[in-house]
Amino acid sequence: MSYRNDFLKEVEENVEEGEWVKMCMQCGVCAGSCPFGPHWEHSPQKIFMMIRAGERIQVLSSDSMWMCTSCYNCIVRCPRKLPITHIMHGLANYAHRLGLAPKGQPTRVFAKTFWDNLVKTGRVNELKLTLSHYFRDGFIQGIRNALAMKDIGLGMMKARRINPMELFGGHGLQDLEGFHAIVAKAREIEDRKKGLKNG
Repeated sequence: MSYRNDFLKEVEENVEEGEWVKMCMQCGVCAGSCPFGPHWEHSPQKIFMMIRAGERIQVLSSDSMWMCTSCYNCIVRCPRKLPITHIMHGLANYAHRLGLAPKGQPTRVFAKTFWDNLVKTGRVNELKLTLSHYFRDGFIQGIRNALAMKDIGLGMMKARRINPMELFGGHGLQDLEGFHAIVAKAREIEDRKKGLKNG
């Protein structure tokens, strides 16, 4: 059976490992192997079926790709060894770049917060990352979040994973300009490869 349509071709050309989507035989092993299986709106097998059916907006606006935790159970158990994890992350990235990803999806919000934190100094400032994440919905909610997680926070301070002094700077790379140049070049190469504009 042939599964050629415009959206399948778009996925093959723009999504990491997207050319493997047409190889899915719809056995459902990926959905059954996933720890989040019962909680997905669309399991990988359903996403692949929707791609083949040309349901572009439904796929790219789904929050399902953002549910993947990279446990790789699906890849290990797939009878055809499809790189399912890579495809799901590739779809999430592509949806994000096109502005079609769901705006309030928690994993997407945290991923962006993490990236913004990392790019500033070239290293993750755990304290600022935590505060940005906890206070994203306002000051009062941030206090509630912090109090709910206080035991974990204290444990991280004892283990020296969080240092209160990082609020005033924290560690960073010596050659931050070089790091930013590498990131910009990587984005340029990826954009060229995928035919996307900077964004």
